[in-house]
Amino acid sequence: MTEMNLSHHFLIAMPSMADPQFAGTVSYILQHDDKGAMGVIINRLSPYRLAEICQSAQINPVDSVKGEHSVHHGGPVSAEQGFVLHRFSERAWQGSVDNGNLSLTTSQDILHALALGEGPSDFLFCLGYSGWSEGQLEDELRQNAWLTVAADNDIIFASDDSSKYQRALALLGIDLAALSGHGGQA
Repeated sequence: MTEMNLSHHFLIAMPSMADPQFAGTVSYILQHDDKGAMGVIINRLSPYRLAEICQSAQINPVDSVKGEHSVHHGGPVSAEQGFVLHRFSERAWQGSVDNGNLSLTTSQDILHALALGEGPSDFLFCLGYSGWSEGQLEDELRQNAWLTVAADNDIIFASDDSSKYQRALALLGIDLAALSGHGGQA
């Protein structure tokens, strides 16, 4: 097992992040072990609404409130597939992976429930996810590409996506204006 476990943590992209997929992002890490890491970007919106996703999956009718829910760009892996990040619950959804705090569900049963106005009240619907192979995330951390901090569910499910980056930095006591694009090592 890797000596560092970032499950239920945020990865906050440093200002110098060169990869346009991750520049300016906060990613939630659902799982991290010796085989790699997986999570979703929580502050990058797609141009879609949940109603459009349901219609493309031929799920009708769609609850008018949940249908207006934003769809996020979760990452570059499986970018056409839907992933629902939600609070861990006793209800067993098909195709769920959880870490005891939050769950990531890929099955259509949760999408049907959301379309009916049911299902989890706090959720992010993401197209795609972010993944790191064995040792890749650790290498990126050594290169000072990311800051890490324990995740805050209130930030994840906040409706103001534009404030999530600054709010995640504030968990570390960092003001965006004071953050240098270059990290250092002692």
